[in-house]
Amino acid sequence: MTRLLVDTNIVIDLLAKRIPFYKESGLLFSLADKNKLTLTISALTFANTNYILSRLKSAKEAQTILRKFKVLVETLALDDKITELALNDEKFKDFEDGLQYYTAIENQIDVILTRNQKDFRHSKLPVMNAKEYLAGMNIHGNKP
Repeated sequence: MTRLLVDTNIVIDLLAKRIPFYKESGLLFSLADKNKLTLTISALTFANTNYILSRLKSAKEAQTILRKFKVLVETLALDDKITELALNDEKFKDFEDGLQYYTAIENQIDVILTRNQKDFRHSKLPVMNAKEYLAGMNIHGNKP
């Protein structure tokens, strides 16, 4: 089954119901709920998403949302090796993007999903936004 690393921006699109991206993110996570694909996120994404949701809602509401969300994804660890790789890769102007990328690499992820594709232009992995990925899927959720 295809394993996808979902970047923080797509997670927030879903949980904060950001228009116009909510529809695609909702469909993506619905497919994960139906076991049509495997969605992963880095531990960093949980922290960043909690921070952003806590600014939009109460801390308690943010935690409740994240608890419900957790069943849809596999959380990938952020470790010393990933941090070291990201710190020493000058191709990534944004340190967080480097952490996301090396989390994907170290966990044998098939595709990175993000709305900031330009930030991953040096990626050795395919990088798509949710709409592109969904357009390439067939009804059974196989690789595009």
